[in-house]
Amino acid sequence: MKLSREEVKHLALLVRLGLSEDEIERLREQLSNILENFEILQQVDTTDVPPTAHCIALENVLRDDQSGPSLAPEEVLSNAPNREEQYFRVRAVLEQ
Repeated sequence: MKLSREEVKHLALLVRLGLSEDEIERLREQLSNILENFEILQQVDTTDVPPTAHCIALENVLRDDQSGPSLAPEEVLSNAPNREEQYFRVRAVLEQ
């Protein structure tokens, strides 16, 4: 399918692109080539091909959670810049 210069200008207007005359001609050729490739792809018989979102199977690459011993509160808070009893003290982030 060959696009005309007017169609490319209309597309450029829709996507708010300012194109020079050289760019219009270059994009006309490139977009026409892309559409021709899609026309070729539409001829492929895909009746027995199940619809897929990805061409390869996805799998989870995260490891399982493992529980372990916790640090003592004093050890956790030892480097805290500001603390109050056994808690981190932070500035309020919400205004009242």
